[in-house]
Amino acid sequence: MNAESAAPGSQSSLRERNRFRVLDALTRLGALTQIEIAEQTGLSPATVSNVVKELGSAGVVELTPSVRNGRRAVSVSLATPDGILGAIVFGDRDVRAAVAGTPDRVVASSRMPLPAEHAADEGLERGATLLFDLVERSGHSPRELVAVGLGVPAPIDTVSGQIGAAGILPGWRGIEIADAAAAALKTPVLLDNTANLATLGEMNSGALQGISDAVHVKMSYGVGAGLVVNGQLVRGSAGTAGEIGHISIDDKGAVCRCGNRGCLDTVVGSAAILEALRPSHGVLTLRDVISKALAGEPGCRRVLADAGESLGLALSAVVNLLNPEVISIGGQMARLGPLLIDPVRRAIERRALPSAASSVFVRAGDLGEESDVVGALVLAREVQDNAQRAALAVT
Repeated sequence: MNAESAAPGSQSSLRERNRFRVLDALTRLGALTQIEIAEQTGLSPATVSNVVKELGSAGVVELTPSVRNGRRAVSVSLATPDGILGAIVFGDRDVRAAVAGTPDRVVASSRMPLPAEHAADEGLERGATLLFDLVERSGHSPRELVAVGLGVPAPIDTVSGQIGAAGILPGWRGIEIADAAAAALKTPVLLDNTANLATLGEMNSGALQGISDAVHVKMSYGVGAGLVVNGQLVRGSAGTAGEIGHISIDDKGAVCRCGNRGCLDTVVGSAAILEALRPSHGVLTLRDVISKALAGEPGCRRVLADAGESLGLALSAVVNLLNPEVISIGGQMARLGPLLIDPVRRAIERRALPSAASSVFVRAGDLGEESDVVGALVLAREVQDNAQRAALAVT
């Protein structure tokens, strides 16, 4: 069936859907010719031509001469008149990269797996390779990179620029991360932990837009949080505010990688969840557990509900301390929706002060697993904004 004939609705809504298909293809794949866009979207060449013309007139895309298979062609790419922003975000098992004109307009993005205990130089090399490939695919050059926001899943000591706990990401120990990345990328690099970046992402274009006092919890292989007070992200005197995963909730519990005992991370992190299910379910991945729980598997649902209760226990102290208006939950575990959020909410209602518990709204984040990438782009935009302010001051 022709993709254009399948969509019902008005002509304006059809044109809007066609524009979305074209922009989505350019975001995922970078610069394309009109023929390649037609192949990727299922739209006819004539429709693609009309859409590209409209987007070009609006300044949304740029058209540049190109060569494909030895023939002249016109390359279509998302417009970035003020240069491009970069993001490199490390997870426990992967590295993701993105390039964008603004944090809300990603030009291209991709991810690459990483060994669990990789070294910093290996991770930075793969991250740089991934980013430069995206820059090239999007029809730009590395010289157009204004700045790169970089995230790691660990506390960052803002005084030293290094990982703030010796047992977390041991392969990165002693590395001044932003300086090393800036040398490799030859562009300014701003560094933060991924929970803070996820919070910035939700503040920019997600669940925390316009919220003055909030907490965003990033929950995937581990758990961390970003704290928002009076509309500003709070990093603390040395950059380690919000490390909720290392709040001790059981002083006789398992030893955490940070060296403490019974940290929240040892109870709700993926290692604890998978170990609890191993005797009955065998070897699973975190994504397996989430998928099975969403499909109704009772054992997985029970273990994840218990994790939600433990998370709510830790958050009840944060609610009493900060009295936030909103708690949003992102990362892989946000896919669980009410399966996770309802136990969190019930634990807060039982343990926090009634007035504080009744005034906080617990919800899933809007950006899911991409919130930290958006936050890294927000961080990179600070360099762009500062440069523009400096230029205005001169003129």
